[in-house]
This record gives sequence, structure tokens and C-alpha cells, in this order.
Amino acid sequence: MPSKDDVAFLALLVHRRKLNKDLAEAVFAELKRGGDLDRLLEGALGCSSEDVAKLRRTRAGEIPEIPGYDVIQKIGSGGTADVFRVHEKKSGRVIALKVLRDDQAANPNTKKAFVEEARLLEKLRHPGLVEGYGVARYGELYFSRLEYIDGRTLLEMLDDDTRFDETQALRIVLAVAEVLAWLAAQDVVHRDVKPGNIMLAADGRVKLIDLGFAACGGERAKNDSAVGTVQYLSPEQCRGGAAADVRSDIYSLGVTLFHLVVGRLPFDSSDDREVLRMQVMQSLSSPELKSRGLSHHLHYFVEKMMAKEVELRYQSFQELIDDVQGQLAGRESLDFERQARERAKKGGRAR
Repeated sequence: MPSKDDVAFLALLVHRRKLNKDLAEAVFAELKRGGDLDRLLEGALGCSSEDVAKLRRTRAGEIPEIPGYDVIQKIGSGGTADVFRVHEKKSGRVIALKVLRDDQAANPNTKKAFVEEARLLEKLRHPGLVEGYGVARYGELYFSRLEYIDGRTLLEMLDDDTRFDETQALRIVLAVAEVLAWLAAQDVVHRDVKPGNIMLAADGRVKLIDLGFAACGGERAKNDSAVGTVQYLSPEQCRGGAAADVRSDIYSLGVTLFHLVVGRLPFDSSDDREVLRMQVMQSLSSPELKSRGLSHHLHYFVEKMMAKEVELRYQSFQELIDDVQGQLAGRESLDFERQARERAKKGGRAR
């Protein structure tokens, strides 16, 4: 009988599209008759023993082999690329490599967008934005070099049933708004603000990590299509063809705030078209906002950020920042327990 490792490797080759199902079944039949899997694969794939050894070593191409880098672990996967924590031999530091997947690299538009995002991140420097160190190519493999952030995305935390209290959520939204305000000053609109693109580092820093859909202010999507992630799109984006506008980013940040404090999306369905319809037509309704002891200020922020009519939203990130900062400052001034702790500390020092 074939070993479990050989069967798992054969399945992985099919999953990674290195071997089609019919060939895999033929190889498996020979394997059951006592054939050697590596030799069978050489014949089925028309490759050398070194090629098969590399497929095994890299888990059928899942783990990249790029000179100058030692892969430590895979840390993320998105729609077009995988992300790895690596040791960069030349500098001796640990960074992240974002590697464009083979099937995506075959699409010229996807490849162009990948390269443009990497170059944009390389030019932009803000404490709340992941640093980019450039884009490169090794053979047919395209990869960008990024700052490694020890932390998790907000979406990963939400998926693990983490719930954020009102103050935590507002501090996160404030930090993201400050980055987006800075980007807007550089004439960059994000267009894909969501918990999956926001990381909370182990040291408490908030980092925006993806500019894959970013555009210059006023730029329109090609073919009048909607750009971004449907559950976080503003109504004008859902209709398609909307120009890049910070007020759309404000709406998406409002959906993110709702998601953080309520633990679910305001508009959700297994059918993306239905989500688009709800974003445009359905009024915001959430009994959780009223039943969880959340402040009227938070209600106001969510409703103003997520107003269907773009003219009724915050018109700039600075306007939103001023309101949230004022609310957080007011909360701190009324935090009697914190004040009592500080007085106790001062009293202890005085003795």
C-alpha cells in the first residue's frame, strides 16, 4: 500500500494544480501496484528527479525558494498572493515576503497591480503604514519585500470571537483614520478599508497593511466596476464607476467600526449581489448597538460614517479625527477608576 506521505503529496500536487486529476489517478494506480512515486512523477510531469525533489521540498511550490532568503513560515494568504516571514541573509533582519501566486502572475493586469502596490508602499512612509522595501523577480516569481509585523489582523481576531470594547474600537479607528488622512494628503485613496487590512501589533501599534486597490483621488474604476471588498463598500462604490473619494473610505471605516463593536457585519449575505443591493438600499439597523451599553456618541459616529448619502457623512478624515479625539479625551477625564489609581501611585511615592 502507498504510504500516507506519498498519498498526501499526490493530493497536494493536484490541489496546487501541478498535476491534473486524470494523471493523478493513473499515477495512484501505479503507486498501488508498488511503483515509486518520484519516478512515476518524473514520467507524468516530464521532469527531472531534481524537479520532483524541489516539488517535495517546497510543498508543490507553496514555499518559495529565492536566493538570499530563508523562509521561516507562511503567515498569510490573500486573493492574489501569499505572505511569508523570512530571514534576509544580506541584512540579517526578519522581513515579510509577499509572493504573487503563479496562477495570478499569468494575468498581466494582476501582475501590474502587484508591482504598482509594491512601488507605492516603497515611496510612502508613515508610522501607521506597513513599510515597503521594493519589488523584485526571480525567474517567473514576483515578490515584494515588506516590514514584518508581529501581530494579527483585526479580521483574524474577530474570527476568533475577540470582541472590542468601545474605547478599544475608537482608538483603532482613530489610528487608521490618521493614516488615511495622511494618505489623502498624498492624493492617495485606499478603497479597501476593512479589518483584514488592519493589523494590531503585539506592542499595541495599529498598522494598515495593504494598498492593493489604492488610487489617486478622483480616479475612476475601469469599466465602471465596483472596487474593493463588497461587505465594506460604500453605496456609491456598489453602484460602480465611483471616483476614488475619501468619503468612501470613511464609509468603509464606519463598517469596520460597526464590525469591531458588534461582532458581525451590518449587511451580509452569501450572495455578493445581495450585499451590494443592501449597501445601496437597506437602512442601517442594529439592535446590538442599543443593547450593549454603547454610548450615544458611538451611535452617532457609526451612523454619520455610514450615511447612504455621501453629503451627510464626514467630509474629511480630519473632521472625524477631531470628533473621535474629543470623545476619547472626554472618556479619559471621566475615568474615575484610572484617576484613583494614579492618585494612589502618587500617594505611595510621596511616602
